[in-house]
Amino acid sequence: MPRSVNSVASRARRKKILKQAKGFFGRRKNVYTVAKNAVDKAMSYMYRDRKNNKRNFRGLWIQRINAGTRQYGMSYSQFIGKLKANHIELNRKALADLAMNHPDAFKAIVNQVNK
Repeated sequence: MPRSVNSVASRARRKKILKQAKGFFGRRKNVYTVAKNAVDKAMSYMYRDRKNNKRNFRGLWIQRINAGTRQYGMSYSQFIGKLKANHIELNRKALADLAMNHPDAFKAIVNQVNK
């Protein structure tokens, strides 16, 4: 019985990895074994950093809200505490956008919280 090798599928697997490695430097882009390791590492970084990106943005929003509330003599934690007490349900992303781009609307929220 002749030896059966599925070279079509093997070639497709290798092409897929090399396509993902496009743009890498040196042998990482055109030598399969090196490219495979580089792509695996890159994928693990991608997975990790999709999570980290959410953390980074939350931190940025908190900084922007804090900067906005400091103008009215209040800290971030006091502001968030009063928001919860007044049952105002705006998320940090929306509050940060208001603090940056719509200061009048943000001031109205701060005044509403201080009542």
